[in-house]
Amino acid sequence: MACEALLPGLGQFEYLLTVVGLVYVGKVLLELIWSLACGFRAHFWSRLWDKRLVETYGKWAVVTGCTDGIGKEYAKQLAKRGMNIVLVSRTQDKLDKVSSEIVQEYDVQTEIVKVDFIDGRHIYEDVAKHLQDKEIGILVNNVGVMLPHPMEFELASEKDLWGHVNVNVASVPAMTKLVLPGMLTRGKGAIINIASIAGLYPLPLMGIYSATKAFVDYFSHSLEWEYRDSGITVQTILPSYVSTNMVKFSDILQRPNVLVPTASTFVSNAVHTLGYARRTSGYWAHGIQVHMAEKFGNKWLFMYFNYLWNSFLLRNMKKNQSRSR
Repeated sequence: MACEALLPGLGQFEYLLTVVGLVYVGKVLLELIWSLACGFRAHFWSRLWDKRLVETYGKWAVVTGCTDGIGKEYAKQLAKRGMNIVLVSRTQDKLDKVSSEIVQEYDVQTEIVKVDFIDGRHIYEDVAKHLQDKEIGILVNNVGVMLPHPMEFELASEKDLWGHVNVNVASVPAMTKLVLPGMLTRGKGAIINIASIAGLYPLPLMGIYSATKAFVDYFSHSLEWEYRDSGITVQTILPSYVSTNMVKFSDILQRPNVLVPTASTFVSNAVHTLGYARRTSGYWAHGIQVHMAEKFGNKWLFMYFNYLWNSFLLRNMKKNQSRSR
């Protein structure tokens, strides 16, 4: 008798659960379709159209950390599209070399600004002088540092600590502050901030790097919301591993593959996404990683597996060092 009395109620509850389940499945499918559409638009559809960067944004591009890796490739890719380049980095010989390569290959103007971002606030007065009277169309906030290899925080040096603060964190709003007023006056421009997939969740053994890249992501995302109706494009790039000098501690990460592209491959993909995605990995394979981490990731599991991964990289590095002795 009691069971029979409960059955009608259970039937209604089962119906309600079915409806809730269908709604949830529909939501998941719509999110997946939307993510695939956005990814296709950013990484493939964008390649079908010519980028008139000078007309769209302005004559000059400023690239920080431009003498190696991602920064150098951004400078070359923007010059390839007709933009003059302000090269901002710390090593004169490398600046001269990159400047010469760009002028000879792409027949554009360059200007060199030799500063070390680790020196902090006072360098920006010098940078500002070089940017005066220039129509800055694109700023690429690329300059960054990383621990020389995975390690516990106590082993990081004072230089590592303040390098992360002054280079990874302070440079992004400070450089943005220099170029933003001119962009607002003209009603056009683009600011590209290089964050990292490492900033999505805390990253054990690379904790300070992860934390500074989370700052870049948050600041950039906020900036994009504030100025989305101003004619200015603010783009956040969240790459995973790229085969550059920043990962030279690992022979594994130095070998390019689908998941670890060269800087040239990465930037040739990323530059196409400008104007098609406000927040993107910049590279299709990294896009899958970011999507999985954000939509299905668990912070504890992300931290646990990355702790294991960084521990493995550290052991592998030490093994290679012992062999080379």
